[in-house]
Amino acid sequence: MSAYDDRDGKIWLDGKLVEWRDANVHILSHALHYASSVFEGERCYNGKIFKGVEHSERLRKSANYLDMEIPYSVEEIEAAKYAMLEANGWTDAYVRAVAWRGAGDDMGVSSARNPVRLAVAGWEWGAYYGDAKMQGAKIDIAKWKRPSPETIPVHAKAAGLYMICTISKHEAEAKGFSDALFMDYRGYVAECTGANIFFVKDGEVHTPKADCFLNGITRQTVIGMLKDKGITVHERHIMPEELAGFQQCWLTGTAAEVTPVSQIADYSFEVGDLTKNIATSYEKLVRS
Repeated sequence: MSAYDDRDGKIWLDGKLVEWRDANVHILSHALHYASSVFEGERCYNGKIFKGVEHSERLRKSANYLDMEIPYSVEEIEAAKYAMLEANGWTDAYVRAVAWRGAGDDMGVSSARNPVRLAVAGWEWGAYYGDAKMQGAKIDIAKWKRPSPETIPVHAKAAGLYMICTISKHEAEAKGFSDALFMDYRGYVAECTGANIFFVKDGEVHTPKADCFLNGITRQTVIGMLKDKGITVHERHIMPEELAGFQQCWLTGTAAEVTPVSQIADYSFEVGDLTKNIATSYEKLVRS
């Protein structure tokens, strides 16, 4: 595939479909300088975006956390996604909706007079962690920590919150890992750079309480699936030293889907039956 700015296809931008290479913004767009941007990552399976409405609702909510009002309704955002998919001839694709403060009368921290813009793009994307779907991903532990809700709107899917994700993932990849696991500001296990995390111990599932990071839509889906299967799920604060006592581990996210983990730093996990079962069940659900 060519670079993301040099492809054939269509991108929905501010109410209309434009040629891929023409979907550009001005260098003085507020978001480029001050991270006034929110986004969603979604997957379309067999022509249907999985939980698309929930993603569109969260996009608008994230914008509100950043004092932005997206000038499109949930229904209009949904229509834009499917228009983009149809224009590109895709039935299976990753979908990226992004809203940001553009260029306008303000070019400082304050940007109330600048327009809020919206774009919807997509691309065909396979497994986020490559062959980890079968063998299990290998995860580093990040030196950065997820911040306190008193410092930043942690429940928004906002671009600025991903700065530490990028540098942590780069550091992990340089060491031969696929991703990095964050602790939070209190020292509890939090999440990976773009995915939530689950652990298994003696047939029960433990996952960090989403009180200072994004409560992922895939995370919520998997918790519901586990409960429907009669499996006990503990949403709680998890200390790093507990990693030694867990037998299985997996990641969840729109891009990651359900990806087994075989290693976190010096801790090893088996790609066990429960992990395989939930991964298979999720795959069936999104394509049903």
